[in-house]
Amino acid sequence: MVQARVLKKDPVAIYYLGLKYFYGDDLGLQKDMQKSVELFTEAARLGSIEALFNLGNAHYFGDGVEQDTAKAVEYYERAAMQGHAPARHNLGGCEVEKGSYDRAVRHFLISAKVGQEDSIKAMKMMFADGLATKEQYAKALKGYQDAVEEMKSHDRDEAMSFIASQRPAK
Repeated sequence: MVQARVLKKDPVAIYYLGLKYFYGDDLGLQKDMQKSVELFTEAARLGSIEALFNLGNAHYFGDGVEQDTAKAVEYYERAAMQGHAPARHNLGGCEVEKGSYDRAVRHFLISAKVGQEDSIKAMKMMFADGLATKEQYAKALKGYQDAVEEMKSHDRDEAMSFIASQRPAK
């Protein structure tokens, strides 16, 4: 089924197949980082935001490609501009590494406001280290809490209870 969707240029299927090559899996595919990057590139070209994010990670960590932080940032920026919160968070981390703390704070604020928990943790650390103000941290925390509250629903709580009840006992 996946191959049929890949042949029809479905970006979700191409991205999915790229993940299978990235990790190696139960479909009998060997781990192949270069093949994974090729598939992510095709999926990104066809519009997959997740593929853009994973291309950023591949370049950041040097998985299947030469390590290139500048190229990673380009992919993260493209994904973040389309609303990908983890990509926005990673941009904040790249700015911290460069010592651009004001830019890092802006990225973390944006991603925190859509519920990115890691960005709240980063803002807390930056505040503790004197790299972010109390007001910035408070703004990020309020935005994060609002996002989490907005995602709450009775149906979601029921679904989570059901999922938890289906897990085997330890």
